[in-house]
Amino acid sequence: MSKIVEVAAAVMLRADGSEFLLAQRPEGKVYAGFWEFPGGKVEPGETIRQALIRELQEELGITVTECTPWLTKQFTYPHATVRLHFWRVTDWRGEIGITAPLEHAAVNWQKCGENAPVSPILPANDPILKALALPTRMAITMGEIDGSEHQLERLEAALKGGLRLIQIRDKIWPEAQRLSFAEAVCKRARQYGALVLINDSERIARQVGADGVHLSAAKLAECTVRPDFAWVGASCHSTAEIKRSGELGLDYALLSPVLPTKTHPEAEGLGWDKFVEEIAGTTIPVFALGGMKNELLAPAQSHGAHGIALMRGWQRRGFRSLNRCYPALPESGIHRWPSSQDQSACSARSKTDDEDSRAPRANLHHIADSEPCVQRS
Repeated sequence: MSKIVEVAAAVMLRADGSEFLLAQRPEGKVYAGFWEFPGGKVEPGETIRQALIRELQEELGITVTECTPWLTKQFTYPHATVRLHFWRVTDWRGEIGITAPLEHAAVNWQKCGENAPVSPILPANDPILKALALPTRMAITMGEIDGSEHQLERLEAALKGGLRLIQIRDKIWPEAQRLSFAEAVCKRARQYGALVLINDSERIARQVGADGVHLSAAKLAECTVRPDFAWVGASCHSTAEIKRSGELGLDYALLSPVLPTKTHPEAEGLGWDKFVEEIAGTTIPVFALGGMKNELLAPAQSHGAHGIALMRGWQRRGFRSLNRCYPALPESGIHRWPSSQDQSACSARSKTDDEDSRAPRANLHHIADSEPCVQRS
């Protein structure tokens, strides 16, 4: 087996996490013209974080100030086997391609969950594009406790407020009641483009046209082949179960309990340090479950979680606040590196956007402030 090349790859996010950056490999490099996540080889003695910061300084001319580990993928190309360490980058200083020359042929801001308008894309990145389409907050229904009508009312309010991922649990109901409730949830979710997964029942998922299924830990242990749905996830309580989910090609895992919960007060909870240990090197997105609240999304992501799953937390007032207001950003599009003459002119009159104090600074960065610096294809 050939030596594995360790690579740091940056998933740069802006516009409240709904857009990410792809870069086009320049002429003279392997796979010239292909699109990829910026980054590069980890040099001897470097940590992944150090390599990521160095590569983005060299390639894009920016200084990373906030980044967190996310996913690890291994891929074999004809010329090398690479282990790609994908980190989310959410804050940086400098203007891409303005603070320093751009090493790539072009860069392009993409909408998460939409088909990329650029091609070809390096094949190792396909699973990452799907993972970026996965919302970061999951609501788990509690109709058995709350009552179906009350639960549907709360789901409607949460959907209006930005909820886009629902797991229908409620497994103690008779199947007919589960089916009726699932149909009602799916009908509402479709109006908002939200994903719906059914816990442990492929039959109900197919009957109501759900987007996928969520496997309990028991079902995961029995599973030998990934169920045939667009989206499949699983409940996990250990590193081994997360690894098994990845081997089956599932799209995500829930790891619990992270913090103490009302549902299982006797369970102490993993705590964030143990959570980090359990998900280290994960190949699939992992949600933190147990004691989660909406305001814990950022802390969870800082510890490597894709997002949070909530049973009671999503039902509290204030879910609408998830749709935060951000300043207008330039339209997505391919941005070519300007000529040196344009670069000088642009640097001389570049302006800084007014910052909304509620928004991360990364959401305000763009390729250039002045139109002469940007060529859209």
